[in-house]
Amino acid sequence: MTCLKGTILGGALALTLGVGAATAQVVTVASGAQGSLAYNTGQAVAKVANEAGIIARTQPLVGYLPLINSGEVDFGFSNGVEAEYAYTGTGNYDRAHPNMRLVGTMFPLTTSIMAPCDLGLTSVADLKEQAGDLRIASEYTSSTIIPFYIAGGLANAGLGYDDFQQVPVASFVAGINALGDELVDVALVSLNSGAGQQAAVKLQDRGGLCYISLDNSEAGQAAFKEFLPAGNIVTLPQNDKINGLQDYGANLMAIPWVLLTNGDVDDDLVYEMTKAVVEGKEALKASFGAFARADAATMAPASEVPYHPGALKYFEEAGIAVGQ
Repeated sequence: MTCLKGTILGGALALTLGVGAATAQVVTVASGAQGSLAYNTGQAVAKVANEAGIIARTQPLVGYLPLINSGEVDFGFSNGVEAEYAYTGTGNYDRAHPNMRLVGTMFPLTTSIMAPCDLGLTSVADLKEQAGDLRIASEYTSSTIIPFYIAGGLANAGLGYDDFQQVPVASFVAGINALGDELVDVALVSLNSGAGQQAAVKLQDRGGLCYISLDNSEAGQAAFKEFLPAGNIVTLPQNDKINGLQDYGANLMAIPWVLLTNGDVDDDLVYEMTKAVVEGKEALKASFGAFARADAATMAPASEVPYHPGALKYFEEAGIAVGQ
């Protein structure tokens, strides 16, 4: 295991004796820039890890999946789609990272494509009828996974980017802002995101923003998974309090947000980290509200990224099904 080196004082060593020798070192938890999803998740996980006797320190890094693969950092986070692309060297990765290993799902991320409500795009069937007249956010030069999310939503309706007028944007938030500023008609927006709510306010005279419901038929799901194999289509009911669902229920994308490590990290350490995350849910939720959606029973879905043996050991002991 490659970790940041540190001198462990006698008192700290005494605190970690019950966890095992593998954890008597400082382990690194990569996280994104301050305020990002990865940053908030990393801070919460590092806190429960330390409370469990693992000496964990966060590092605010970006583009760190190759560093996890090489062992330069011990743990980090990703959406499950990008993790599989990185492992296999497909999608937005041009080379494979075969040493990456999966610890488990932290919680699901819910997102999907939106449009101003007055366009009447309640479903992807409506989207298909109007595609040639619509402008869609594209490229996402600093968030290269986002076009694959959108491509999965379009493929669900038998569409592709070339069926639309493409408007390049820099980032996920820039795409949402372009939607609110009426520069595009379709963009990806996460459920309950602040940027999405702000864009909807700008479009009040157009009924706000509405989600475009995906096709959850077997054929629709298969087309969706061609781009987003780790994702699922979930049905959410109409809800007056949720931006995009105020007028009707919709089928949206659910993508697992996962904790990753590499194959060289000690089995006992990964076992203890997995245990700390599962058994520390209440503390995690108190640190970062998204952990309220965590569910140990569905923590280990099927994935092209292999699970670390230490995580598998804990799952077996805890009765958590793997690969379903």
